[in-house]
Amino acid sequence: MNSKLRKRFYLEIERARSLISKKNFQASFAHLERAHVLGQRYVIPHTISHWYMLKVGVAERNFKEVLGQLIRLPLGILGSFVGIVPTGNTGGSNVSAFLKMEIPQELLELMEDENG
Repeated sequence: MNSKLRKRFYLEIERARSLISKKNFQASFAHLERAHVLGQRYVIPHTISHWYMLKVGVAERNFKEVLGQLIRLPLGILGSFVGIVPTGNTGGSNVSAFLKMEIPQELLELMEDENG
């Protein structure tokens, strides 16, 4: 992960964490989804995004999200490790864990810079 992509990934995580501390879970989840898209090809960032999604699910007492994240955590680690991830997937339990999705242009540009 290049420094520009890493910086943006952690910016999205920090924004989410700040909103989680304010109990603004819906807005925090939007930042976690963006972080997921940016980090899903890398084991540690991918795991971090799912970990915080799990925390939001627990805080909201959202059983579907908690269960979805408990499944996605190990699948995400494995998928990133072997290089098989559904590009653009936002990572929440509201979408299939295997669904490829369109990537927002600004994130796509960061990811294309990564690919050189």
